[in-house]
Amino acid sequence: MQLADHPARRRLSAALDDLAVTFRGMTAQPDENNCECHWGSAQELSLLKTPDVELEPDLLRRTWTAIDWTDHGAVLRRVLPQFAPVLVAGGAEPLFGLEEAGYSFARGRWQQWPDDQAASVREFLHAWWEHSLTDPDAVVPAHQVFAMCAEASGSVGPWLAAWEKQTGRLSDRRLAEAAAEWEYELLGDSLPWSVGWYEHDEEAMRTDLVAWLLGHAAVRLHESGAPANLQHRIRLLGLTGEARWTDPHWPGHRY
Repeated sequence: MQLADHPARRRLSAALDDLAVTFRGMTAQPDENNCECHWGSAQELSLLKTPDVELEPDLLRRTWTAIDWTDHGAVLRRVLPQFAPVLVAGGAEPLFGLEEAGYSFARGRWQQWPDDQAASVREFLHAWWEHSLTDPDAVVPAHQVFAMCAEASGSVGPWLAAWEKQTGRLSDRRLAEAAAEWEYELLGDSLPWSVGWYEHDEEAMRTDLVAWLLGHAAVRLHESGAPANLQHRIRLLGLTGEARWTDPHWPGHRY
C-alpha cells in the first residue's frame, strides 16, 4: 500500500479538514484580555479577535499554553484549525510533555461545546490516535499522543479500547515502545505523565491503565515477542509492596 493511500492518514486528513471548516471564522471574546508582561502585546491579542489570521508559531504556543483566559474555550476554538496540524506535525513544543496540549483541550471543555464542534474535536483525536498506531510515518510517538488524548478527555478508556482493535504488527510495536516508556513510573505507582486538570482522576487513570497492561497488553506483548525483561516488568505491576521489589526480575528502580 502506498503511504499516500494509508487509511489512517486519509482519516486524519479528513478530520483536520473538518476542523478547519467547523471552526472557521471563530474568534476570542471581544473583551478577552491577558497580561502584556507575561503573555503578549495588545496587537497580538487583537489577532485572536480577528478570524482566520494565521498566528506566528511562538504566539500560537503562548496562546494554547496560557491558563488564564477568561473564556479558554473561545480562544481554543479560534486557534484549533492551526493548532491541530501543528500537533500532528510534532511542532507544538510543550515545556514538559504533550499532555500539556491535552490540558488545553480540557480547560476549553470541548466536550460541552455544540454537538457539531464536539464531534469534530472527538474525530480529530481518534483519527490522530489511530494514525499514531498504524502509520509508519507518524511523527509523534504513540505514547505521547495517548497521554495527550487521555488528558484531553479525562479518561484512558476510549484510547485503550481503540488500541485493542488495532492488532497489526506496527501497533504491537507501538505497544512495546509505550510499555517501555511507562514501566518505570508505573512500578513506582505513579501515572507516566502529569495530570494538569483538576477535574481529572489521576488514580483512576493509573488503575485503568495498569489493569489493561496486565490483561490485554500482557498477552499481546508475549505473542508479539516483546523483550522478556519488558514482559516481566509489566507482570510486576500485578504485585505490591515487598512482593514486587523482592521479585527476581525487579529491575532495581529507585524512587
